[in-house]
Amino acid sequence: MIKSDHRPLYLQVIDKIKNDIEEGIYEAGERLPSEFELSKQLGVSRATLREALRILEDENVITRRHGVGTFICSKPIFSSGIEELFSITDMIKRGNKKPGTIFVSSELVTATEDDIEKFQIEDLDEVRIVKRVRTANDDPVVYCLDKIPKVYLRNRESSYEQSIFERLEKEGTSISYAITQIEPIGYHEEVSEILRCGPQTALLVLRQMHYDDQERPILYSINYFRADQFIFHVLRKRV
Repeated sequence: MIKSDHRPLYLQVIDKIKNDIEEGIYEAGERLPSEFELSKQLGVSRATLREALRILEDENVITRRHGVGTFICSKPIFSSGIEELFSITDMIKRGNKKPGTIFVSSELVTATEDDIEKFQIEDLDEVRIVKRVRTANDDPVVYCLDKIPKVYLRNRESSYEQSIFERLEKEGTSISYAITQIEPIGYHEEVSEILRCGPQTALLVLRQMHYDDQERPILYSINYFRADQFIFHVLRKRV
């Protein structure tokens, strides 16, 4: 129950929910009671509760899923500046976790017109598609789909458990920079199950084309990150 003080009630509700999280009454990923139940517990109107929940959602303390419920957000373990180009292996290591790989598949497929345009290779005949799940301390955290022209990955015997960046470097190609598109999505029928995500856990999709120091497009990646595990930030300067 909220105890009356001089502050607006919605601020008191915010503090109460945050304090309950700190004390372990509500844990990361747990669903909050319904608005009716929670407003009754706190002794406030549903309008007051909704305003508090709106602010808590803006602060990424909770997430609301239409038709599902309101859930406590997990604090991301892995953080990276989006302007910094790190491999997923390096990101996991920087989070003081042990990186690992669950190999899903690797296959050579006929290059499409879109592939030829993407990689700017007129006589491109085949590209290799590699699907993997990256783990942190054996927990699945990223689903990776990598597409690479066959010419850049000649050694078929190399392991796909290592960083793709490292494998390319061993074959003479170094990644210099990438152009990235970020898209937040909700539940994904296939990927969410692979990453052991419930419907309350959102995903961050990074679509990236990687280039070498000669401006050649080398590697196209679609990576699905668990949003409760990863956070990306960017340094913006006034110009």
